[in-house]
Parts: sequence; C-alpha cells; structure tokens
Amino acid sequence: MLAALLVAFTFCSLSVGALAAEISSSAYDYIVVGGGTCGLVVANRLSENANVSVLIIEAGDSVYANPNVTAIDGYGRAFGTAIDRQYKTVPQTFGNSDVQTIHAAKALGGTSTINGMSYTRAEAVQIDAWEKIGNTGWNWEALYPYYLKSERYQPPTVEQTVGGATFNPEYHGFEGPLGVGYAKDEAANDFPSLLNESYQAIGIPFPQDVNGGSMRGFTIYPRTLDTDANVRSDAARAYYWPFSTSRQNLHLSLNSTVTRVLLDSSTHPDGDAVASAVEIVAANGTKIIINASREIILSAGALRTPSILELSGIGNTQILSKASIKTKVSLPGVGEHLIDQINSGMTFSKATSQMYTGASASASYPNVTDIFGNSTSAFASAVLAALPAYASAISAQNNNCTTAEDMLSLLKLQHSLIFEAQVPVAEIISWPAEDSFGSQYWSTLPFTRGNIHVTSSDPSAAAKINPNYFMLGYDVDSQVEIARWVRKLFATAPLADVVGAEKWPGTKAVASNASNAAWSKWLKRNYRGNYHVLSTAAMMPREKGGVVDERLKVYGTANVRVVDASVFPFQVCGHLMSTLYAVAERASDLIKEDGGL
Repeated sequence: MLAALLVAFTFCSLSVGALAAEISSSAYDYIVVGGGTCGLVVANRLSENANVSVLIIEAGDSVYANPNVTAIDGYGRAFGTAIDRQYKTVPQTFGNSDVQTIHAAKALGGTSTINGMSYTRAEAVQIDAWEKIGNTGWNWEALYPYYLKSERYQPPTVEQTVGGATFNPEYHGFEGPLGVGYAKDEAANDFPSLLNESYQAIGIPFPQDVNGGSMRGFTIYPRTLDTDANVRSDAARAYYWPFSTSRQNLHLSLNSTVTRVLLDSSTHPDGDAVASAVEIVAANGTKIIINASREIILSAGALRTPSILELSGIGNTQILSKASIKTKVSLPGVGEHLIDQINSGMTFSKATSQMYTGASASASYPNVTDIFGNSTSAFASAVLAALPAYASAISAQNNNCTTAEDMLSLLKLQHSLIFEAQVPVAEIISWPAEDSFGSQYWSTLPFTRGNIHVTSSDPSAAAKINPNYFMLGYDVDSQVEIARWVRKLFATAPLADVVGAEKWPGTKAVASNASNAAWSKWLKRNYRGNYHVLSTAAMMPREKGGVVDERLKVYGTANVRVVDASVFPFQVCGHLMSTLYAVAERASDLIKEDGGL
C-alpha cells in the first residue's frame, strides 16, 4: 500500500526518485510545502488526527546528524554549505550597489537549523498592531498562549542564574515540543556581567525576563536547544522526528522541489480558485503531481513562498505576463512589502591580558529615547514629516500594489510604535575574543520595503530580490545613531577600563565626532542584511496590498494558505523564530477549525 511505503522515514535521506510512480498517484488531505520552522509545526498538529493524511514536501535533506547544525556554538558554520540557499539580491541602489547574500536553509527543519537559535519574542504592542490593520483576532493576548504551547522551557541552573540567566516562569511553557534553555557552559561566562554594569551606567535596565511582551533592557536570553543532549533544538528535532515512526498518516518527501500549485479550472461556489494539487520536481528531475483533497499550505519561507505563488499564476498580472505566466488569481501584493534589517559591526582591541568568557546569549534592546536622548522629540517630528515622502517612495517601488495613502497609514502606525509605545529600535550583541571585543547592531524596525519577484516561468530561475537597504532616511539615521551609541557603551566603565583602541571602523575611518554623512558613507560600504526577511505575502486587507486574510488564506483561493514569515505585516523587535512557532501553532488551530477537525 502506498501509505505504508511513504510513512515517515528514518534518519537517512529519502530517495524520492525510487518512489516516483507511487507518489505521482497519491492524494493527501493536506499538503504542506516546506518542512521548515512553520511547516513542520502545521504538519505535526494536523496529523494529530489519525483520520487526516498529511504530506510534507521538503526541498532539502535531513540534517539530523550534521555537526554544522547540531553544534550549539555553530552559528555561521552552515553558511556556504550545501544546506544554505545563499539567495542573492540585486545590486542595492541605496547601499553602495552591493549584491548581498541572504542565508536561509534548504533542509528538513528549515532555517531553524542554521540560525543563531535566539529565543526572543516580540513586544506585545507589536502583535496588537497586526489587529489594528484589519487582522481580527491577531493580538498579543490571542497569540501569547501559542508561544507557551510550542515551548519546553528548561530553567537555568543555580549557577546559570547567578551568571544572569533570570526568568519568570509565568512567561514560559514547559510541555511543548521545542527545547528552550541555556548552554551548559553559560554559568562560566563573565563578560555579560561586565556588559550589564556598563549598560546600567547608561540607563539600560536588566529585566527579569525579556519574553513577557516588554523587551527593553539588557538580557541573557534563552536559545532553542536541548540542555541535556547539548544540541540545537530545531523544528525537525522538535516537531518531526519524535513522531515520525508512530504516525502512519504523516508522510515526508525529501529532496523534492515544489514548482507550482495547480488550480482547477472549476471554481469554488463563491468564485475563489480551488487548488487541486502541487507539481514537484524530484531529485532525479522527474516531475510528479500530488493531489490534495482539502488544503495546500505554503510554508516555504519569505523568499520562496511568493515565487511559488507567482509560478502558480497568483500575483501581479503585469509581472506574471513579463514572466510568461498566465494569471489565475490577480493579487498584486504577492512578493511586495519585503522587510529586512541592516546589520553592522564594530570591534575594539583589549587593554588587558585577562581572558574573558562569555560568547553567551546576551543582547540589549534599547528604545528610541535611549539611543537619541534629548534629540528624540526632534527626530520624531522629522520622521513624521517625512512619512508622506516615504509612502510615495515605497509605492513607486512596489508596483503600486499599495497606494501612497494606504502605505502612509501603515507607516504612521509604525511611527507610533517607535515614538509613542517606545518599543526597542535596536538590538546590540557583544562578545569577547582572544585579543578584542566585538559587537554587531541593527535597527529593528526599518521603514523601507522591498520586493521579490520571479523573472521567468522556469522554476529553477533565480527570483529578483530587492530589499532596498538604506532607501529611507530613518533607516540610515537610526543605524548611524546606534553606531554612536555602541561607541558610547564601550567608552563607559567598567567596559572602558578593559577596552583599548577601536579597530573597526576605527577613528581614522570614522572620526569620534563624525557627521551623519561620514557615518552614513561608511555604513553603506560595510553592512549586510540581517536575514530576518518577512512580509512578502502579508496578512493585510487585500485592497491595501495584502496576500492572506486573518485565517491566513490566500485571497482569491478557496484552499491555499501561507504559514511562514511571509505573512508578518511588520518587523518584530525580537528574533523571528519564537513568533514563527507561535504563529504556526495558531495557524494549525485555524486550519483545524475550518476543516471541522
């Protein structure tokens, strides 16, 4: 029987080509496209019902025993390897014409297998903002239980608590699949305490727990890891492998690339297009059609999901026509509203022979008043006055999927989050090395929007990715002021007592009293994207450029949903992963409700 052949596989990779004939004749209730952070959550929760058949289609392979994945100190080790997609942007018009690389995983578990494992949530008011733009039911109160549902929090040891790993048990879940905790060597870290003293000296508090909906401060945060096994807890380890042999209704196809969703010529009674199947290309190049009787859920990531939609004929008619794709559903917002952050760095020499430990999971989240001080009010007024121009510039770049008027309303809401709600506007991480101290920083809430679009009907052709880094004044000015603030931090005791000369950029490259223009010039030549791409299939009203509704269903379709970072309408202050798990958990319940499960 086909189901017996395809039932969840062991840790070795699946040879899809050997099963091509059987797969081509198969049908499932639900097909999940993308076995990543969100896709595996949805597949897991839907397959809890033994009467429902679920197929996960993943373009990559298993990385269960890949040391570049399992190592808890391995951030960056997988970059440039076979499991890294290494998406390339177009030359950045406002960012020195650089072509940037955006790292994202091609593996079972998705980017949860190669990211920094940071478990930091959003600010409560940021999730509330999702509802304010028309997404009924998407607010902090509604999403918060799903953070807890996904989480298996492993409290810090006494030694780790002494080292600064504090927490509030009310903010955490203890029964979920996802391991969240602290590395075994966290207790030995002494650099974070040094950082904390300097942060306290410049007015940055040390909150008990950064994950309760209020993030401002310096924190030692948990990461997604299994403290007992001392390995990364990625989506596959959490949501797939523990269930892979016991659920006969949960199937997996690895090394298989979905090229398009097939829409029936007949439509739903309400006029929406009905998706009947997906087309995949197996590792051996064989094309296979797999049918879906209920729904198709796209969880391929913010840089792949919009391409699948467009290749399926769902998107902006003008863009599809240029790519020789017939429009099935006119939906201009597909691929628009792309948001990423800008990452910059700074290093300092050491003025002491003491060896510090503590490449620990610590970060600061200052708000705009912390960064701009007495200039905050003037900066707020200047940005507010510039918003109409920002809105017009974005609308001109996004193929007019969102009018300048509608974009202005979105930007005003973001302005209020920054200047009225005072959500964190920066994240700064710092660490000791053998002969130096390093720091990276980014503005958490850029106003710039970019896009991603296919350029051909050939699924193997690279999409055109344009984040528009540095396009708008706020994004430049905030990055400049954060850089100055990092200098201020390292010039504050007790850090100042152990820090020597600035090595990068150094005061010869950027003087201590450098102007905004001088800083801007340097930053635009020395940056990278932050790999926090989202909003390319945004959950917003259709008339404002949205792609999915509040049930995460693609407008104009009866049974296609998107569950990944594509649907986030705004950036969040924390790292995306924890909120992705929560969104996927809630999405699973929505799908069950709509399916009567």
